[in-house]
Amino acid sequence: MDLTHLDENDRPKMVDVSEKNDTTRVALASGKISMSQEAFDAIMGNSTKKGPVIQTAVIAAIMGVKKTSDLIPMCHPLLLSGINCDVEELPQLPGFKLFVTAKLKGQTGVEMEALTGVSVGLLTIYDMVKAIDKSMIISDVQLEKKSGGKSGDFVR
Repeated sequence: MDLTHLDENDRPKMVDVSEKNDTTRVALASGKISMSQEAFDAIMGNSTKKGPVIQTAVIAAIMGVKKTSDLIPMCHPLLLSGINCDVEELPQLPGFKLFVTAKLKGQTGVEMEALTGVSVGLLTIYDMVKAIDKSMIISDVQLEKKSGGKSGDFVR
């Protein structure tokens, strides 16, 4: 099996996508954070000391998507055409589920961008309420679906 991030001398390389056609590419990723009831209530009541947690996490997720190529060595810098974030309240957990969609028209996919956005958004929630609950658990960061490109569509 040939690994696309290694050259013929087994040295790391970034994949050359210059011959690929531009196609519309969309990726949706998600992840969860579970926490104590006290932390959940503080977020829902907007009573944390660090400010509005969910709004800040959404901004952080967007920034994470945009900075992916700075964080993941072999990711291409991308000209994104859209980023969307959704947060689902999970009172029964208690916690939240974060969804991030990244979109572009280009030569390479946006799965890593969506996954990075989810990770950064969830880490931001952790950071903002860790004074209340250090035992929070970030879990189930995963690609939900993607479309576009040579490998076709994927749906979990």
